[in-house]
Amino acid sequence: MSPEYVTGLGRQAVETILLVAAPMLLAGLGVGLLVSIFQAATQINEQTMTFIPKIVAVFVTLLIFAPWMIKILLSFTTSVLTRIATVGG
Repeated sequence: MSPEYVTGLGRQAVETILLVAAPMLLAGLGVGLLVSIFQAATQINEQTMTFIPKIVAVFVTLLIFAPWMIKILLSFTTSVLTRIATVGG
């Protein structure tokens, strides 16, 4: 394995991780922003009010995007295993 191969594989792994994590991170960010605006408008500073909606939003997003995420991860894994078999380890 050449250094370029390993670097390319690492880059592709990071891209895949960011692609798979993006929907959940964006959902948490959006809900957190909405809750912060609501808290600023009503002057309610309850700590659980920030965490519970984010957890629920991330969980719902995970349920919605799970098939797509599995497809992306399966494609990446298949690609890596195929390249390893082709290169010869």
